[in-house]
Amino acid sequence: MNAPLEPRTGTQVVARVGAVLRAVSAHAPAPISTSDVAAATRLTRPTAHRLLSALATEGFLDRDGAGWVTGPELYLMGSIAAERYDIAELAREHVRELARLTGESAFLSARRGDETVCLLREEGSFPIRSFVLHEGIRFPLGVASAGLAILAFLPQEERDEYLDRARLEGEWGVSHATAQLLERLERTRATGYSVNPGLLVEGSWGMGAAVFDERGRPAWALSLTGIESGFRDDRRRELGRALLQHAHALTQQLSRAPGR
Repeated sequence: MNAPLEPRTGTQVVARVGAVLRAVSAHAPAPISTSDVAAATRLTRPTAHRLLSALATEGFLDRDGAGWVTGPELYLMGSIAAERYDIAELAREHVRELARLTGESAFLSARRGDETVCLLREEGSFPIRSFVLHEGIRFPLGVASAGLAILAFLPQEERDEYLDRARLEGEWGVSHATAQLLERLERTRATGYSVNPGLLVEGSWGMGAAVFDERGRPAWALSLTGIESGFRDDRRRELGRALLQHAHALTQQLSRAPGR
């Protein structure tokens, strides 16, 4: 009988498998090449290929031409998990109404560990749009407006622990240095909504408001993105009120939903 893997080794394997699955799902529905998976996960190409092949054997991934796509086992697991975690049906009306009311692109994002992942997108009516966000894209907490809104309302100890380990400045630039991020988080707590003033893509602004779970923790966020001219001071207050109104209404709906 083989000896069990050392805990650290097992943890590393799970982390690598999770990173590979996230890389493939973030690229969906288009196939992603082995080389691109390796680059996204910081694995060597042979290691990435071994993991991709093993996941395909188990049905978690499929080959599609020269690339990889999500497989049927992920669909089945996702369908089961959705019964507990999916708030898309409740949130969809709010995302649509925000897009209709403001003319900006509206989104629902969910917290997943130290990241947010975009779940829903609804285009607004403005002819010039921002394409920074799309379904499946992930950002670290504190980077996009949804992650700013969620991070701002986490308990202080949890927020401080995250900031100690995140080191956002290295990947996202000096505007994400801890001191500047703390200022944005303080403003978010003061107003109730976050503002991302074109820090990801120049000229593309975002705003977000947290949605809370039954324990009163920020677990999701509604957000809006658009070009800078649509986010001037007076209009930001208007957009902020709309975001807070719908975020509060969705939080209330979730608290009354069966099974929550």
